[in-house]
Amino acid sequence: MADLKCVYKAETLEGAETALDALDEKWGVKYPVVIKSWRRKWANLSVCFKYPPDIRRVIYTTSAIEAVHRQFRKLLYLVLQNAAKKWTMPSRTWKQALNQFAILFQGRFPFSIY
Repeated sequence: MADLKCVYKAETLEGAETALDALDEKWGVKYPVVIKSWRRKWANLSVCFKYPPDIRRVIYTTSAIEAVHRQFRKLLYLVLQNAAKKWTMPSRTWKQALNQFAILFQGRFPFSIY
């Protein structure tokens, strides 16, 4: 959302607060939970404005980190799939572990491997 970028890319803390108010006016009715969450955690979120823009950019730029994590998840999934083919006798608690994985990683854990 471009309007949200105006908040965290503001030059000053005051500019960010003004942008947050504008975001609230424009999107507050449609996304009240998001705006309330930002306001509730503003003391923590606004700390980054103590730093110069170059440092702030590194703090809130996570695309590279997220890409690495995505690759690790893919690799881990493939390793587990390969290892599962070689297992002749599953762990006694494997079904319980699968159930916990399905709960913890809801929507990302394939039920087809049960």
